[in-house]
This record gives sequence, structure tokens and C-alpha cells, in this order.
Amino acid sequence: MKRDPIYGMMAEFDTPVALIEAAKRTYQAGYKRIDTYTPFPVEGLAEEIGFHRDEVPLVVLIGGIVGGLTGYLMQYWMSAVAYPLNIGGKPYHSWPAFIVITFEMTILFAGISAVFGMLALNGLPMPYHPVFNVPRFTRASRDRFFLVVFSSDVKYDPAATRQFLESLDPRSVSEVPS
Repeated sequence: MKRDPIYGMMAEFDTPVALIEAAKRTYQAGYKRIDTYTPFPVEGLAEEIGFHRDEVPLVVLIGGIVGGLTGYLMQYWMSAVAYPLNIGGKPYHSWPAFIVITFEMTILFAGISAVFGMLALNGLPMPYHPVFNVPRFTRASRDRFFLVVFSSDVKYDPAATRQFLESLDPRSVSEVPS
């Protein structure tokens, strides 16, 4: 009989304080590939599971720089290369006139890159996730708090991980099928 691959091991907690403590102990125990699910944002939880980096600001900065360069070079090309007009003795490359469009293109590209960067880095849209296979996970959007240790973690061992999660005093521990 073929057994489905396991996505990880999930523990359910009643309070955010219990989840934070469990996440802290799990990370200190050497599990690095873990995630938590809560019905509302819990302050400090991301730091306890080892999430310290955020790439969205870098994506927005790069988008803004690309937008500013696009706006400026587009105007330069139109004014000095493709369709040069001598109006009132102004030079073809009149950079002070280019500032407004350059600024607007910077804001436009930064905003668009923020939206698409956030979606891409969060892996969205995600209509299916393996944690939906656990029946008790329906409570995650109401009043329960969940901690998942992924099976791809280096330290993951089904029996040892289950025993460790049960030592954290959760409401329940479940396997998460893929």
C-alpha cells in the first residue's frame, strides 16, 4: 500500500502566548523550516520562527530606480534624439523639464513593483495549500493557532518531531499530508 508523502507535522494551540512560546522552543530546538498560522497578526511571532528578512523594500527600490531611469531616458530620447525641436533657444536636453515625469514614473514603477513583488514573494495566489487537508485547520481563521514543522526540515523525523511537538502541550498534533 502506497502512503501519501507528508508535508509536515502540525500542532494546534489555544492562545497566541502558547503559540509564541512553542515557536520559540521549536526554533531553539533546531527546527528551521517552520511556519505558523493565526486568525490575526501576532506581534513578535515572525521573529520567533526566524523570519528576519524582507525583500519587498529591495524590489520597490529597484522598481523605483527602473521607473525613474525609464521616465528620464524616454524624455531624453524624444527631445534630443528622435524628434529634436529648437523651441525658444532651449537646449534639446533640458533636464529641469524632465523632473516631473521622471518623478511620476518612479512612483508608478515603485508602486507596481511593490504589488507584484509582494504577490510573488508570498507565493500568491495560492488556491490550495496542504494544511487545508487537516480537518481542524478550519479553526485557524476563528480562534486557533497552528505551528507546522515542514518535512523538508533537516532535523525532521516523524516520530521525534511528533514527540517534540507533544512536549509543547498543544491541543492536538496532526500529520499534514501533501
